[in-house]
Amino acid sequence: MRRFVIDTDTASDDAVALVMALKAPDVEVDAITVVAGNVPLERCVQAALYTVELCGKTTPVYVGLDKPMIQPLITAEAVHGNDGLGDIGLDLTGRTPANGRAVDVLVETICSSPGEVTLVTLGPLTNVGAALLREPALAKAVRHCYVMGGTGHLPGNVTPTAEFNIYVDPEAARIVFESGMPLTMIGWDASMAFAFINPKVEAEIRAINTPLANFVCDIQRHLSEFMVRLSGKAGFDLPDPLAMAVALDPGIAETEDYYVEVITGEGPARGQTVLDVWRRHGRQPNASVVRNIDPKDFQSMLKDAVR
Repeated sequence: MRRFVIDTDTASDDAVALVMALKAPDVEVDAITVVAGNVPLERCVQAALYTVELCGKTTPVYVGLDKPMIQPLITAEAVHGNDGLGDIGLDLTGRTPANGRAVDVLVETICSSPGEVTLVTLGPLTNVGAALLREPALAKAVRHCYVMGGTGHLPGNVTPTAEFNIYVDPEAARIVFESGMPLTMIGWDASMAFAFINPKVEAEIRAINTPLANFVCDIQRHLSEFMVRLSGKAGFDLPDPLAMAVALDPGIAETEDYYVEVITGEGPARGQTVLDVWRRHGRQPNASVVRNIDPKDFQSMLKDAVR
């Protein structure tokens, strides 16, 4: 069994990614650590606990940091709904997370088993950045880190230059990208290109007619409305599930290695991920960046997870 730890700001696409990992037959999810992002922290925690329960698992869910390192928290209820899971009437209260702090769990789980634990990050990188500040050796202990964040070619989805996860806490993201850990970046541009679920594909998923198949479609209600406003396209993209698909089967992705700089400070470029495509910085690459995935491979993995 492969060992995963998942760091998430659980909302509608994160929940689908959790389903994919929790239902993978060859993966043991040691822990889910939660960070504030898409919605405030407590709502993210409850959404994670609900998803674990729906999958019939007992994976521990740990509470992490409730705000970024420097700036106030920015959330995305307009994208995912007030409860994070589309406001479709789910009971997202009253569940109890595991004892322990997410940052401690990240350090202890990964550093106690060097080279064994894969880290998948689905939200702002606050928890992971804090864990690296506490224990820099985590960077060398992790087997691999898959980051859903940033964008290489498209404009941002929260500012003209920045993708949401990086923009919420670029200081933490810079720590992670500069840490030296083996890292694959799955950007929002990759999601729009390879993980967009149009009405036809959504109908194919719903036709599987299991509770999980209906769940992963139903909770996208707000995201679908947001996507129409943003792009004029009917359907929804699934960036976090795409990142999870690459973590589960790296062979589905074509990648290129780049030095990726995360822009901090104030101004219109805050949170931007700048890829040194022509190697002008003279710095060694710090990330493998996903460039191509066959959408049918991703859709097949998603369908298999909800059967």
